[in-house]
Amino acid sequence: MSTQTLTGAEAVAWELGDLFAGPDDPRLDTDISQALADAKAFRERYHGHVADLDATGLAAAVAELERIQSVFVRAESFAFLSFSTDTADPARGALLQRVEEQSTVLSTDVLFFALEWVAVDDAKAEELLADPAVAAQRHFLAASRRYRPHLLSEPEETLMAEKAMTSSSAWSRLFTELTSALKIRIDPDAEPVSLEEALSKLQQPDRELRRRTAEALTEALQSELRTRSFIFNTLLLDKATEDHRRGYPSWIASRNLSNEASDASVQALVDAVIARYDIPQRYYRLKAKLLGLDRLADYDRMAPILATSTPTSWDEAKYIVLDAYSSFSPVTGAIVSDFFERRWIDAAVRPNKQSGAFCATTIPDVHPYVLLSFTGERRSVLTLAHELGHGVHGVLAGEQGLFNAQTPLTLAETASVFGEALTFQRLLAAEDDPNRRLELLVGRLEDAIATTFRQVAMNRFEDGIHNGRRKGELAPDRFNELWMDVQRAMLGDAVDITDNYKIWWSYIPHFVGAPGYVYAYAFGYLFSLAIFRRYEKEGPAIVGPYLDLLRAGGSDTPEVLAKIVGLDLADPGFWAEGLEAVDQLLAEAEALAEKTGRA
Repeated sequence: MSTQTLTGAEAVAWELGDLFAGPDDPRLDTDISQALADAKAFRERYHGHVADLDATGLAAAVAELERIQSVFVRAESFAFLSFSTDTADPARGALLQRVEEQSTVLSTDVLFFALEWVAVDDAKAEELLADPAVAAQRHFLAASRRYRPHLLSEPEETLMAEKAMTSSSAWSRLFTELTSALKIRIDPDAEPVSLEEALSKLQQPDRELRRRTAEALTEALQSELRTRSFIFNTLLLDKATEDHRRGYPSWIASRNLSNEASDASVQALVDAVIARYDIPQRYYRLKAKLLGLDRLADYDRMAPILATSTPTSWDEAKYIVLDAYSSFSPVTGAIVSDFFERRWIDAAVRPNKQSGAFCATTIPDVHPYVLLSFTGERRSVLTLAHELGHGVHGVLAGEQGLFNAQTPLTLAETASVFGEALTFQRLLAAEDDPNRRLELLVGRLEDAIATTFRQVAMNRFEDGIHNGRRKGELAPDRFNELWMDVQRAMLGDAVDITDNYKIWWSYIPHFVGAPGYVYAYAFGYLFSLAIFRRYEKEGPAIVGPYLDLLRAGGSDTPEVLAKIVGLDLADPGFWAEGLEAVDQLLAEAEALAEKTGRA
């Protein structure tokens, strides 16, 4: 039998009835058919005539397009969420594939609109965007035009969309199914566990258990390494081909454009983080002392610093997180309460459940859903707080409508990291024992390192594999080398990187499903940390502006949205200030370690 500790989350499953009653709900097919018919009618009405629209007509067209796509996003959300809880179920996989294929049909029918809109003369476009009639859609329309140099002809765009179902989307789904099906046998006399359960054991106090877990996980990853390497190579080439056709100058340029961030500003973030690699190295030297080791091994990095660690039950985690959000604002507290009480969370650990954690924003008329595998460690509590922050953001931004609710990835982590900080603050305030306080500080530092330094190191890995693949296919050993290079750069001589660790790049889904995504974690963390530091200084005065920022969604550029909370993203010292805050947190932990005699 599995030795996974029971937490009380075993029966915590979401209820998708707010989307559809089930896969056999007749409304599912009805909605899809109606959306496809409406898309064809939209094409018949507007194809070839977008340039002739006045401001009122343009606003009406965008509103209709948003309505049509909202109907379909509802169906896509249901199919994806259903699949994510059991990726081995053929029926769920088939439903997801069917909906995605029909989504492609809809997309190809309406893609002309964006192409014709960006082709409108700049002077006329500026005149239309200045008209009050398009105020609600102004940012959506203006932002669409930034893709003008990179769009292809309508036949080419149609072909790209249709081929995606048998290229990037198909390979991403295969990767998800393979990693979700991984079985890690840590002990010969015990049942194998899932990837999520195995990773959680790296947070256990027993070093021998951590070592065995790392070896077992490596063995499981090794079994299909060539297959996952092939998936990576295929997707890297697919992206290189598309980037070439669209005229993007680098592998990261399309991601930066979608994030409304310049290549230079992103590189400035990366350079600033790399320049402070002394922080994680200093931290891991401190942690080695706290664990009584000469030097950490890679499987020790998430180990607790206290010999005994009591798992947190689901009910305790619920109380802690809800209390943190409620203490900040009744608004955020009420939203988080709805997630718990109205079954918008799936937290049980199950075979074949998608690994990791996410918050899926659906459509403005329906709330988001949160998925995680709650295993009772402190990390699980903060993961819950993190994903619920996304949920709060999604609910508040819903009033912006489908097109304006979603933020660029660079701001997408704002509420999630802020929610983690609130929860951490609550945990720290309730703890009087110096050793337990030190444990909390250590946990917070690990989160900061994972979200900034580790993500930038992964960005450097992506940079290596994308540029490397554009010169030829990469062997598994080359992936391993590039992975180890960026890890050694970040960890220095503070951590002994074992040979097992060299293939652990191969289970990370972001590289497959969202190329270039990872630096946004560092961006979002430091941005959110800056807001939280203002909250610590100003107290309730920041609550209103912060909620206004969340309600704004993606209705303007990141620079404009940041000004709502008094931050200037153009300030060259912005990133350095955020990193200095992490440095100060480390100094606090070092001082407490000395005070308790742990150092």
